[in-house]
Amino acid sequence: MSPLEPFGTRLRHAMDERGPLCVGIDPHASLLAEWGLNDDVTGLERFSRTVVEAVADRVAVLKPQSAFFERFGSRGVAVLERTVREARAAGALVVMDAKRGDIGSTMAAYAESFLHKDAPLFSDALTVSPYLGYGSLKPAVELARDNGAGLFVLALTSNPEGAEVQHALRPDGRSVGATVLAHLAAENAGQRPLGSFGAVVGATLGDLSSYDLDINGPLLAPGIGAQGASAADLPAVFGTAVRNVVPNVSRGVLRHGPDVAALRESARRFADEIRAAVGSG
Repeated sequence: MSPLEPFGTRLRHAMDERGPLCVGIDPHASLLAEWGLNDDVTGLERFSRTVVEAVADRVAVLKPQSAFFERFGSRGVAVLERTVREARAAGALVVMDAKRGDIGSTMAAYAESFLHKDAPLFSDALTVSPYLGYGSLKPAVELARDNGAGLFVLALTSNPEGAEVQHALRPDGRSVGATVLAHLAAENAGQRPLGSFGAVVGATLGDLSSYDLDINGPLLAPGIGAQGASAADLPAVFGTAVRNVVPNVSRGVLRHGPDVAALRESARRFADEIRAAVGSG
């Protein structure tokens, strides 16, 4: 498959073939300790390579959390580069969870770091924050489109603090979160089988029927597993957009490491549960 084929097309194929599951790679100190690893670069690399070995050839998406690598400085970033490269080589799509957001040339530089096809950290998609104004994301939108990559834009996040911004009403009466969703729908207009510009929408938020989630793009949905949501909750939360949901599971899968077989079995079970729930949605 050409690397320049749009991210939305590649994601749709991956979800249909492997199941709609995103596994997070979140090597925070407590999880490294649970695996019997030291909180250092050696432990970081062992953790990341084990996750890639276990599931990169069978799940649709892997989502490394950049902060847990960056905290180790340049050696941690080098591990992140290898993790991205090896995960993509095994067939998984990589969503870099870096939540970048800035303006002008700085936003362009962030975009080049993760979305330019020749960058060491090139990822299939990047999480970004629109809260300097959606238009501030233009450099990332343009570079993603040029390189067959995608974005996941924070829209309706599951953290309680997010509501004070995302549910706030604009002068036209529409909420900030709904405005972000509308921008993404415009980016994805006419794209088939799926647009490349998605939203981050928490699976723990309950009834979202007041929001138009049919943006013709993917919806990255954290909250399955340890955060309290289940696969069975997805149809009620996402309604008619449920087929485009990419549920993210991190601790629910990672707690089964460092045993490779146990990691694989956990990922398989979540993927099967999600596929069944989406099919009934």
